[in-house]
Amino acid sequence: MPAAGKPKGSGFNAQAFLSKVGVGRTLGDYAVKGIIFSQGDAADSIYYIHKGKVKLTVVSNRGKEAVIAILGPGDFFGEGSLAGQIKRMSTASAMSRASVARIEKKAAVYVLHEQPVFAELFLQHMLARSIRIEEDLVDQLFNSSEKRLARVLLLLANFGKDDKPETAIAKISQQTLAEIVGTTRSRVSFFMNKFRKLGFIEYNGHLEVHSSLLNVVLHD
Repeated sequence: MPAAGKPKGSGFNAQAFLSKVGVGRTLGDYAVKGIIFSQGDAADSIYYIHKGKVKLTVVSNRGKEAVIAILGPGDFFGEGSLAGQIKRMSTASAMSRASVARIEKKAAVYVLHEQPVFAELFLQHMLARSIRIEEDLVDQLFNSSEKRLARVLLLLANFGKDDKPETAIAKISQQTLAEIVGTTRSRVSFFMNKFRKLGFIEYNGHLEVHSSLLNVVLHD
């Protein structure tokens, strides 16, 4: 309970809270392709990424898989559990070695209510995700597959975020890129080769994305 006369949440450090094991909080390290939760699992917690990349995928009744999001450090996921979701609607897996905090639903609800600093951090995330979803929809409706691929690569490299861009990005297959972009693997291969010839990207054991790729997105 806060001391008398001391504002609720005063002195609370959200990052420290997310970085330490405590009541209702655990930390987990995942190898590449490690499953954090699976579609159909009980939705009983939220997650926060400290390091690495995490992808969310959905499998239809016919067995078709689609990538619905790729997340990185500073992102929350699994927040549907706070809105009455009973089962996970997607599978979360690590695209690279990842460090992830798990906060049980009860603990998450408590800290959101009691700590305005944490609530503000979470709200900022939700607003950013909402904006990203709108941008993704506009991208799918109005942009060519070439522009959509360029945008995905730039997002994977963190261009446009406050953090310094990660020129070298986690290994990702052309099939996965095709699922995100909404096109075929052959089209992704064609555009990737084109981007490489133009000097926008490099393959050297890993994929490197250069800021010049922005020309594809900005060009009408």
